[in-house]
Amino acid sequence: MNVCKRRKKYKNVDVFSIAKLEAINMNVPKEITTYCPKCREHQAHAVSLYKAGKRRALAKGERHHKREKKGYGGQKYPLQREFAKTTKKQTLRLKCKKCGYTRHKEGIRLRKLAIV
Repeated sequence: MNVCKRRKKYKNVDVFSIAKLEAINMNVPKEITTYCPKCREHQAHAVSLYKAGKRRALAKGERHHKREKKGYGGQKYPLQREFAKTTKKQTLRLKCKKCGYTRHKEGIRLRKLAIV
């Protein structure tokens, strides 16, 4: 009789690639060991969630957009009325503990990302 042992669903797979397969809630440790391009070796990195900065009203693109909307003719491109996606891409900010170099980890689509 052939008895097959049950294997784990995800064996030898990176945590981030699992999250890409399913839109799930994910816990990420506060500190991870990963490659630092400035130190050129693996170091401990502090993990935080990337947040976009405040938009500047005097930036060139903002000024151009304001000028395009001015006068008759209205909006130059269609406004998005409904949002198609149910999740947003979460980007991780990794700061090296040794040299302080900060880099971003590619955004992954998740319902909720918790830094534990």
